Amino acid sequence: MAKKMKIKKGDEVLVIAGKDKGKKGSIISVDTKNSRVIVEGVNISKKHIKNTPNVTQSGIVDKESPISISNVLFVDPESSQAGRVSYEQLETGKYNRIVKKSKK
Repeated sequence: MAKKMKIKKGDEVLVIAGKDKGKKGSIISVDTKNSRVIVEGVNISKKHIKNTPNVTQSGIVDKESPISISNVLFVDPESSQAGRVSYEQLETGKYNRIVKKSKK
């Protein structure tokens, strides 16, 4: 069963562990089954692509690799501070994501 992630595609995150510690970027994709995310400009690896008619770019290409969800922190768009995310239930029954540090 897939886990519920508190971070979504398009969110701004800060990398807190690994070789790219301290870098910020937006999330390109989320893999809920393996608890991994791909962050733009983070964890770059080289991929060798053979020249075929369907390929637009061949040769050695830089590509983002997935990193663990535990190695990133959500960045609040208003205050630009990194923090953990929690959910708050509204009166309508829907949920709103808030940053624990700033309560916004």
